[in-house]
Amino acid sequence: MVERNNVPLAHSGTVFSDPGAPGEKPLTEPGLSHALNAVLDGFLQYLKLARNASTHTIRAYRADVTQFLGYVESLPELGPGGLYRVDRIHVRALLAEMQKGDYKRSSLARKLASFRSFCRWAKKQGYIENDPTFGILTIKQEDRLPQFLRLPEVELLLDAPDTSTADGLRDKALMELLYASGLRAGEAHALDLSDLQLDEEEVRVRHGKGDKERIALLGRASIDAIRDYLRHGRTVLEANNTSGKPDPAVFLNKFGKRLSDRGIRRTFDKYFKEASERLKTTPHTLRHSFATHLLNNGADLRAVQELLGHAHLVTTQIYTHVTTDHMKEVYEKAHPRALEE
Repeated sequence: MVERNNVPLAHSGTVFSDPGAPGEKPLTEPGLSHALNAVLDGFLQYLKLARNASTHTIRAYRADVTQFLGYVESLPELGPGGLYRVDRIHVRALLAEMQKGDYKRSSLARKLASFRSFCRWAKKQGYIENDPTFGILTIKQEDRLPQFLRLPEVELLLDAPDTSTADGLRDKALMELLYASGLRAGEAHALDLSDLQLDEEEVRVRHGKGDKERIALLGRASIDAIRDYLRHGRTVLEANNTSGKPDPAVFLNKFGKRLSDRGIRRTFDKYFKEASERLKTTPHTLRHSFATHLLNNGADLRAVQELLGHAHLVTTQIYTHVTTDHMKEVYEKAHPRALEE
């Protein structure tokens, strides 16, 4: 039973399954009461069904809102049905508590955004009386530009895998794909064989942010690497699948099953260390490199927006700051009087 306006209500009975979790286990946060677990479940269902949120977005909201609900439930002054009486002072106290810890501004800003989304939904559903996040100013984040690899570093990275092995062929194809297309690691994880259109030099991205579909372009180097992997690497990995049911995924792990998003990140760690000691890099660094190198070589900003799958141009404009810094660096190195006093 869930309390709404202090009146017990029967829960709908819908059980939210953690996206991507093995066996689709029902949601249960052990630190929360049954009532608050049911409220959390309803919110996650809303994100999934009404807002079409991605798996990663839902996981992030789940962690943040669980933290918020756990804090509310721990406050003795609120007592039973405390969620209904939660106030702005409680949200501010939680944020202040987190600020004393090791949270970065970016993490605090994301958590406040999660709390705000949850509270707006909960107010509409009647779980809270007033939105306790109303009037709390958004946390200003540090101005951070995307980190990208220089071209020699990209070449070192793409040449790092041992292509005499099935794993190496897969890793080479994966990195060539990410750099050629600007895909996110999660989008590469979700690719099926039917999404590849190699003769057209394209790949169909069906599981982008918000489940938006788009077409990404491929270059000759990435197409060659993918074909080598499909012929000589994927067949070897696929043979390790003992389930009797072939996996449609493009990228397979050593058991012949879809390579997970986490598996992609773990696999890349060793290669990124070889490519650059200058940056702490992730698979997303290749996406940043893709966009920055296109703009540095004269690509149109709106074209890059389409290729990245950004809904708004302002999201892509962050890369213009990177290219401006690059132009200044080139100017100062190349112009004979640039640094004269």
